[in-house]
Amino acid sequence: MTAAPLLYEFPVDAGLKALKFGRRLHYAPAFGGLLVEEMRRFPGDIDALLPVPLHWQRQAFRGFNQALELCRPVAGQCGLPIMTGVARRRATPFQSGLAAAQRRKNLRQAFVVRKTPQFRHVLIVDDVVTTGETTRQLAMALIRRGVKKVSVLAVARAA
Repeated sequence: MTAAPLLYEFPVDAGLKALKFGRRLHYAPAFGGLLVEEMRRFPGDIDALLPVPLHWQRQAFRGFNQALELCRPVAGQCGLPIMTGVARRRATPFQSGLAAAQRRKNLRQAFVVRKTPQFRHVLIVDDVVTTGETTRQLAMALIRRGVKKVSVLAVARAA
């Protein structure tokens, strides 16, 4: 299941860009609260949250991971752990502006799950779902390591 309650258009796109690229972290709790409300649509068997990992270089440059910042309110309100041990194994170009085929190629084998997860149903948390390729590649990496079910929750989806 994938849920994204908002369309990625003004003013949502401006707010998410300000969070992500403008370091306006005060947007994260508001968007995170929206995600908490959206959790009602998901089955009750989710046992962990996974913010989409950034490559370590991008995270060092940015100073934070916007998906993690969005995930924190959900974890706090829902009492779910935030999964660790998953990484982006290589730096990938920005996905924005790429066609679907380019996104697939860009993200193929981009994620690694470093240890066998002890979770059965993981909820991937991200800011925007465009083609779904990022979360699809991440879900495939989780399933290869034994996760039985993966769902996706994002703030917005491309129109």
